Amino acid sequence: MQTAQTTSSTPYSNMPSRSESGEPSATSAGTLSQYQILRRNGAVVPFEPNKIAVAMMKAFLAVHGTQGAASASVRETVEVLTQVVIKALMRSRPAGGTFHIEDVQDQVELGLMREGHHEIARAYVLYREKRSQERAQKVVQQAPAAPLLHAVDKGQRVVLDLARLQGIIVDACSGLGADVKPEPIMAETLRNLYDGVPMDEVYKASVLAARTLIEKDPDYTYATARLLFHTIAKEILGEDVAQADMPQAYADYFPQFIKRGVENELLDEKLQQFDLVRLAGALKAERDLQFDYLGLQTLYDRYFLHIGKQRIELPQAFFMRVAMGLSLNEIDREARAIEFYEVLSSFDFMSSTPTLFNSGSLRSQLSSCYLTTVPDDLDGIYESIKENALLSKFAGGLGNDWTRVRALGSHIKGTNGESQGVVPFLKVVNDTAVAVNQGGKRKGAVCTYLETWHLDIEEFLELRKNTGDDRRRTHDMNTANWIPDLFMRRVMEKGQWTLFSPNNVPDLHDKFGIAFEQAYVAYEEKAARGEIKPCRTVQASDLWRKMLTMLFETGHPWITFKDACNIRSPQQHVGVVHSSNLCTEITLNTSNTETAVCNLGSVNLLQHLKDGAIDHAKLQKTITTAMRMLDNVIDINYYAVKKARDSNLRHRPVGLGLMGFQDSLYELRLPYASEAAVQFADESMEAICYYAYQASTELARERGQYSSYKGSLWDQGILPIDTLDRLAHERGGYVEVDRSSTLDWDALRQKIAQHGMRNSNCVAIAPTATISNIIGVDASIEPCFGNLSVKSNLSGEFTIINSYLVRDLKRIDLWDDVMVMDLKHFDGSLAPIDRVPQEIKSLYATAFEVETRWLVEAAARRQKWIDQAQSLNIYMAGASGKKLDDTYKLAWVRGLKTTYYLRTQSATHVEKSTVTAGRLNAVSSSGELSGQGGLTALDAAAAAARQQMANVPATDIKFCGVDDPTCESCQ
Repeated sequence: MQTAQTTSSTPYSNMPSRSESGEPSATSAGTLSQYQILRRNGAVVPFEPNKIAVAMMKAFLAVHGTQGAASASVRETVEVLTQVVIKALMRSRPAGGTFHIEDVQDQVELGLMREGHHEIARAYVLYREKRSQERAQKVVQQAPAAPLLHAVDKGQRVVLDLARLQGIIVDACSGLGADVKPEPIMAETLRNLYDGVPMDEVYKASVLAARTLIEKDPDYTYATARLLFHTIAKEILGEDVAQADMPQAYADYFPQFIKRGVENELLDEKLQQFDLVRLAGALKAERDLQFDYLGLQTLYDRYFLHIGKQRIELPQAFFMRVAMGLSLNEIDREARAIEFYEVLSSFDFMSSTPTLFNSGSLRSQLSSCYLTTVPDDLDGIYESIKENALLSKFAGGLGNDWTRVRALGSHIKGTNGESQGVVPFLKVVNDTAVAVNQGGKRKGAVCTYLETWHLDIEEFLELRKNTGDDRRRTHDMNTANWIPDLFMRRVMEKGQWTLFSPNNVPDLHDKFGIAFEQAYVAYEEKAARGEIKPCRTVQASDLWRKMLTMLFETGHPWITFKDACNIRSPQQHVGVVHSSNLCTEITLNTSNTETAVCNLGSVNLLQHLKDGAIDHAKLQKTITTAMRMLDNVIDINYYAVKKARDSNLRHRPVGLGLMGFQDSLYELRLPYASEAAVQFADESMEAICYYAYQASTELARERGQYSSYKGSLWDQGILPIDTLDRLAHERGGYVEVDRSSTLDWDALRQKIAQHGMRNSNCVAIAPTATISNIIGVDASIEPCFGNLSVKSNLSGEFTIINSYLVRDLKRIDLWDDVMVMDLKHFDGSLAPIDRVPQEIKSLYATAFEVETRWLVEAAARRQKWIDQAQSLNIYMAGASGKKLDDTYKLAWVRGLKTTYYLRTQSATHVEKSTVTAGRLNAVSSSGELSGQGGLTALDAAAAAARQQMANVPATDIKFCGVDDPTCESCQ
C-alpha cells in the first residue's frame, strides 16, 4: 500500500473534471492549482488527487486481493470516495492553501469509515501505524536543532515569532479546563508550517490544528473559535490585538465601522444619527469568548458585512448593528438598541437569518416567510410566480396554495378546451425557485400546498418521485398535503372520498369545519347524480395509504391539517388559512389581496433555566424585549410586494419560537422519551406563550391594537388553549389532548380585554437551522441527532460532540479514545456500547432511538398553547406501514396543526446507517402501503433504500430544514 504522497500511474490519474450533474467536480484543475501538500520532510509539493485514489485502491487490495479489488464496482467506489475526500479537504480551505500529508490521510480514513468500509479502514489504519513506527525507528537519538522558520508578513520575510504564536494559543485555551491544553495545538500547528509560509497561513494552521482536537474534548471548540477570532480581528483591525485590549479596540473601531458601512452603501445613513460613542461603550468584548467554532465560522462566512470579500464587521459590532436597525423608529433609540443588543449578544434570544442579514442595511428585508394563494386564471397564476421570484430575491421562504387552480381535464370556458391541471405550472414554480435565489446568499425555496379533495391530488403526490415523466416532476420544490378533518374521519371510519376540480366547487377552498362538511357532502350528492364532471370517487384509506407511501419514498408531501389551522386561528373573522409556509410553522390568512408575512425570532430555552426549573422572571424579561423587536420589524421591513406590506401592517403577525429544547432536557437530566420531558414541553411552552401574549397586550397599550383586532378570538376573550374545545366540536370528537395549565390565564384574559393585542399572531416554532448553530445549541425542538456528528453547511463540515455526554462520561471515567472511535463507528449512538450505563443511554438517546410517539406527545402539549404552529420533524426507526399510519393518525387526534419532514430508518438500517446526500427518507422504491398496516414488500423497499443510500453517513444529516447545506431557508 502507498500513502498519498507516492506517485504512480493509475486509472484514476485522469478522473473526469466534471461531475455527473455537470457541475465542476472536486478535481477540476483550475481550482486544485490553489492547493499544495506539505510532506513530512518539510517539502511543499503540488496537490495531486490521483495519489488519494492510489492509496485507497491499495487498501482495497490489502483486504480483497487482486481479483476482488479489480472489479468495476470497487473501482467505481474508489472514484466516488476520492471525490468525497477531495471535496472535504477543499471545504476546509475554500480559498486554497496547504494540507499536511497527515490531514489527507485522516480524510481518507474518515471517508472509508463513513461509507461503511470498516475492514478497509482498519487495514489503512494499521498500515499508517506501521509506517509511523518505521519512521520513528529511523529518527536519530540526538536530533539536530530545528532550523529557524521564516514567515512572509506584509510582503516581508521575517523570522517567525514562535513565542508570540504560543502566547496566542495559550490565551485561546485559558479558562477552558485542564483537558484543553495548548501543547498539542502548538505541536500540530508547527507540523503544518514550512519555511516561507505566509503569516495568514500560520494563523489558519493554528485554527485547523485546534479543530482536529474537538473530537477529543468538545471544549476545544471554544479554543478553536478564539483562534479564529484572533484572525478575524487581525483582518478587520489590521493588527494583532490581545483579548484584554479588545474593549478599547471596540470603542475605537465601532464608530468608524458604521461610517465605513454607510460610505460603502452597505448601511442606512440613519445609523450615523445614533450616539455611536455611547453604543460603542456598551459593547461587551468578553462575549466574543462564548462562541464555539461552528457559530463564529458561520457568522464570519455568512453574516458579517464585507467590502470586496474583506470583512469589516466584528461579532459585537454585528449584534449592535442588528439592534440599531431594529431601533430606528424608537424614541430613545440608544437605550432600545442597547436593550436589543443585550438579548442578542448574550444568546438569550436570536432574530432570524433575514433580520440578521439585513437589519440596518439600505434594503432591510427582515421577514422570514411569505404565504400566497394562487387564483384560477392565467394572469393570476403568472403574477403569483412573479411574486415568488420577487420575494425570493430578497431572501424569503415561500408557501404557495394552489388548490384553486382547476384540475386536469376540466373545462376552460374561454377556449372551450381542457385544462392541463396544476402540475405543469408547478414545474415552472420549481424552476423559478432554482433560478432566483435568496439575495445571492441562500437558495430559493418554496413549498406548494394542495387540498386533499383536488382532482389532481394523486399526481401531486408523485411530484418528487425520481421516476416517470420528468416534465411532471419537481425535484427542487417542497410539497404538502392540506388535509380537511372530514377526510381524516373518512379514513378512520373506512369511508369513500370524492375528488373534484375546484372550478366546479369553488366555495370549498374557503370553508372549514362543519361548514366545509355540509358543502362537501352536498357536492358529493350532486356528483352522484352526474351533475358535476369531472370527478372521481376513491376509498379514503387507499388515498391515505398513497400519501404515506409517497411520504416514505420521497419525503413529500408533508402532512398538514387544514381545520386545526383554521378553527384555532385567532383571525378567522377576516379570512382563511389556505396553507402553511416553507417550514410548516406559519398559519396566516391569504387571499387575492393579501400575502401573509411572518417575522421570526427564537428564545434560547437553555439560557432560561435556574436551579433545575424555568426562570420565569428572566424568561418574561427576554420575551418582552423580543416581542418589541419582532413588532418593530413590521414597520422597518422592506416589502418587495405591495400585498405583503398591506397584510403585514394590517394584522402585524410575528412568530416567537424557541431553540435548545434538547439542551434543556440534558441540563434537567430528563430523557426525551419520558413523561417528565412531555410535561416540561408543556410547561415551558405555556410560559413562552403566556409571556408572548402578555408582551403583545402591553405593546397594544403603548402603541395601539392591530387594525383588524375587532372580532378576533382575542377580542372575544378566547385564547389558544380555549380553541381545543371548538376543534373537538367542529371535528365531532377525535381530539385527545391534555388541557391542564399552571399559570393565571384568567388574569391575562382580563388584560387583553382591557388593552387588546398588538399582534394578530405571536408564537410559531421555526426550525432555527442556522441561528442555533450561531449560539451553539440543538435546533428548535429537535432531539439530538448524534452524540458525535458532522454538521454541514455553507461554511463546511464541523465535528460536533455532545458536551453534556462527555461531561458525564468523564465523571465515570469512560471518556477515552476508544469511546470516540465507538461513537464514530455507531454514528453517535450509545445504544450498542455495553460499558455505558443504561441511565446515560436513556438520557442521551438519539433521534432514531426515541420512540416516535414521544415526539408527537411533546408537540401536542406545545401546540395547545401556540396560536400558530411548529416545525415538527418526525424521526422513525424501523418504519412500517402500520407505524406511519399510527403516527400520523396520532398527530391528528392530538390536535397538531402541521408536521414537517419524515426521517426514516428501515429496521435493518438502525444499527449502522448511511444515507444519500443527507436525505434520510429518499427512498425511490415503488412499493405502496397496503392493508391496514404495512408496506407492500416492505423488505424490498428497505433493500432499495439501502442500495441507494451510499454517499453520506447518517451523522452527516443536514440540519437545515430543507435538507441542503446551501439553504437555511427560514432561519
